[in-house]
Amino acid sequence: MAGDQNGGARSGLTVKAHYLAATVITMLRPELLRYNRRSMRLETQYEQSKVGVSPEARNEFRALVSFCGIYKLDRTHIRLTGADRVRWLNGMVTNNIRDLAIDHGVYAFLLNPQGKIQADLYVFNRGESLVVESDSTQIETILQIFDRYIIMDEVEVEKLPSTVIGFAGPACSKVLARAGFPDTEKMRHLQVSELQFGEQKLRLVRGDNPSVPSYEVCVGVEFAEQIWEALLQAGAQEIHADTCELFRVASGIPKFGVDIRQKDLPQETGQERALNFNKGCYVGQEIVERIRSRGAVHRIFTGFEVEGAVPSPGFRIQHDGKDVAELTSVAIVPTAEGERALALGYGRKEFMVPGKEYVSGETKMRVARLPFADMAVGLPI
Repeated sequence: MAGDQNGGARSGLTVKAHYLAATVITMLRPELLRYNRRSMRLETQYEQSKVGVSPEARNEFRALVSFCGIYKLDRTHIRLTGADRVRWLNGMVTNNIRDLAIDHGVYAFLLNPQGKIQADLYVFNRGESLVVESDSTQIETILQIFDRYIIMDEVEVEKLPSTVIGFAGPACSKVLARAGFPDTEKMRHLQVSELQFGEQKLRLVRGDNPSVPSYEVCVGVEFAEQIWEALLQAGAQEIHADTCELFRVASGIPKFGVDIRQKDLPQETGQERALNFNKGCYVGQEIVERIRSRGAVHRIFTGFEVEGAVPSPGFRIQHDGKDVAELTSVAIVPTAEGERALALGYGRKEFMVPGKEYVSGETKMRVARLPFADMAVGLPI
C-alpha cells in the first residue's frame, strides 16, 4: 500500500513537473509550443516524431533514386501572346526572358517593389507565345499581379487546361523510350520537345532536379490517363505525394509557401538560377541589385542533418542563447545506412558553415550543403 502511495506521489510530481516545464516554456518562448494534430495535443518543438518511413514509401523512394518513378503534379499553365509579351514579361520576372531560346525555359521569381518574393514560376519560349508554369496554388496570385501590371501593353493572358505528369530517376530515359519517346536523355535542362503519342501531341520538358534526371509530360486532360498507363506499362513505378515530399527535401528543393515565403528576398533562398543581373530593369530589381553590390544578405537557405530527437518545422537553432536558424521542412528518408532525418531552413550566414554542429536538448543539427547527394539521393537502397 505504501509502495502504491509512493508511486502515486511520484506520478503526481511527474505530472506537475511536466506542467511546470510547459508553463515556463510557454511564458518564456511561446513560439516553441506547437499543436500536433496527429496526437491532438500541445507539444514543444523538442519532442521527437516517432513516425518512420513506411515500406511503401521506402519502395517508392528507391524507385526515384535508382530507377524511375512517376507522380501527378498539381501544376497550371498560363499562355501569353501579343506583340509586347517578351518585353513585358522580361520587365516582370527576375530571369532573362528577352534572350530565351525557342523551346527552352528558365526558373524565375515574381517580386513586389520591395524585392520580396510573391511567387516562383517557370517560363518557356514557345515561339509564338510564352508559357508560364507554376503550382496551381499560386496561379491566382500570379494572374492578379499580371492583371495589375498590364496597362497599355499588347499582352493577352490565357489559362490553359492540361494535366502534368512528373517522373524522376536515373532510368527515366529508358522508360520513356519503351513508351515510345526516344532520345530524351539528349535534352538539356528545361528544354521542351513536342512529341506525338498516337493521335495526340504532348509536350515533354526536361526537369531541373539537381540530383537525378527528371521530366514532365504536359498533355490534354482527356488523354492524361492513357499516357499514365503507358508509362506504368513501360516500367515506371507510381509515387504518392508523401514520398514526393521526402524526395523534394532530400534533393534540397525549396517549396513556395513552405521554404520560400513572401517575406523572403531572392538571394536568401539560394536559388541563383532564378536571377539574371544583366537583363535590365524589372519589378523589385533595385533591391536585388543593391543586395548583390553590397553583399548584404544576412540569411541563407541551407540543409541540416539531424541526429537524435527529430524536430518539427519551425524549430529554432540557438547559439549562445540567440536564434541563429529556423527549419522550414523536415523529412525522414531511407538510405543504405538506415533512416536519416534531413531538414531545410534559413540561418544567419556567418553561422551556416557546412559541418558546423549545434545541439539543442536531444537534437543535434549539422549544417550541410544542398542537395544532400551523399546523404540520401546518391546512395542505393
